[in-house]
Formats: sequence, C-alpha cells, structure tokens
Amino acid sequence: MAPAAVFAFLGGLLIGSFLTVVAHRVPRAESIVGPRSRCPACTTQIAAYDNLPVVSWLALRGRARCCGASISPRYPLTESAVGLLFLVTVLVLWGEAWEVALGLVFVSTLVAVTLTDLELKLIPNKILLVATALGLVIVAIGDPGSLPERFAAAAAAGGLLFAAALAYPQGMGVGDVKLAAVMGLYLGRSVAPALLVALLGGSIVGLAIVVRDGAAARKRGIPFGPFLALGGVVSLLAGSDLIDLYLDTFT
Repeated sequence: MAPAAVFAFLGGLLIGSFLTVVAHRVPRAESIVGPRSRCPACTTQIAAYDNLPVVSWLALRGRARCCGASISPRYPLTESAVGLLFLVTVLVLWGEAWEVALGLVFVSTLVAVTLTDLELKLIPNKILLVATALGLVIVAIGDPGSLPERFAAAAAAGGLLFAAALAYPQGMGVGDVKLAAVMGLYLGRSVAPALLVALLGGSIVGLAIVVRDGAAARKRGIPFGPFLALGGVVSLLAGSDLIDLYLDTFT
C-alpha cells in the first residue's frame, strides 16, 4: 500500500495544479486544454519548470520569475490539500478499485467547486455535469446495484436544499442544490451526515461572523459550497461509521 499512497499524494499534487486551472477557466468559459498558463500580472507564458506543484512556488519564493509579481499562496495550498486528500482517500478506501476511483473524482470535484464558490460565489454547471457523468460510469462498472439508492439519495439531498432555497433564497443558491444532488449520487445514504456537517459548519461560521460584524454581516452572503464540500469529504471517509454510531446510540 505504501507505493500506492506515495503515488496518490504525488498525483494529487498534479491534479491540484490542474484544478486551479479548471476553477479559473471554466467559469470564464475558457478552454482548460490550452493555451498554457500565463502570468496574471504581465501575461508572459509560464515555463514548465516554473509550474511544478508546490516546488516552483517555494523555489520562486512566491514571486513570478518574469516580472516579480506576487503569486497567490492559494496555488500551493490547493495542490497540497488535494495531495493529502488523495492520500487519505486511497488509504481509507483501499481494497476496491472502483471505490478509490469514485472517491478521487469526488474530492477533485469538491475542491474545484470550493475554489469557484469562494472566488465568484458560483458553482459551474459544467463541473457538476462532468462529475455526474464520471460518477455514473464508475458506479455502473463497479456497483450497478447501488444506483437506485444513489438516485434516491441525490433526489432527497437536492430536494431538501431546493426547499431551503425556496424558503430562504438569500441563503441558498441553485448551485448548492445541484451540488447536493451530485453528492447524493456519490455518497448514497451517507449524504445525510454530509448535509448535517455542512449545515452545522455553515451555521457556526455564519453566527460567528454575525457576532463579529453585527448587522452588516447579514447583508454579506457566505458561500455554502465549501461547507457542502467539507461535509462531502467527512462522509466519504467516515459516513458509514457516523450512521452506524447514530443508529447504535439512538435505536
């Protein structure tokens, strides 16, 4: 397992770098295939040796070689986060290749929509559509018998957040509804603790901001996608255990 874990981490660094491109280009209707990345300050094309995940940012000390402009730390942070997520996903789900593949696609999707929601308060349909298609293919190959449960979970999760969006449009967007449905497809019944974690996390952070900023905070929207992503990761890695703990405690 050790070689697979190392490979997962290194692969996660590369995928994390790719996801920053996806999160930047997809909402702007730009191609994720080309052209090659350019410096956002002076538009000079970035050399391949200056585009290595984490390593290049550290070597350049967070400054562009071409013009000296500051490079946001979100790039190495995202790359490192995806590397760690890939590592943990492989370690936890090791045993069934299709589950590992599904988990890696899922965490990649969650990272991409977190980036777009934090920056633009937007969860792109294209990302969700690709994630849905890949998820369906992987499940159809690995565990087709679970599809009815997954469809039901997707409908339930999406329906719950759709009802919340109707009741409180300022606090819930349609993108959140679609993301919840995709999470149901990937997680099945484990989407329940994912939504609970998301709602608790969002409520705690929202309350903290209100306490800190007062009435002004009520006018500032808080992206809910990152909280859904957090819940999704927790449920992917420990959703079944959380459900069993609940059933053992209260039934």
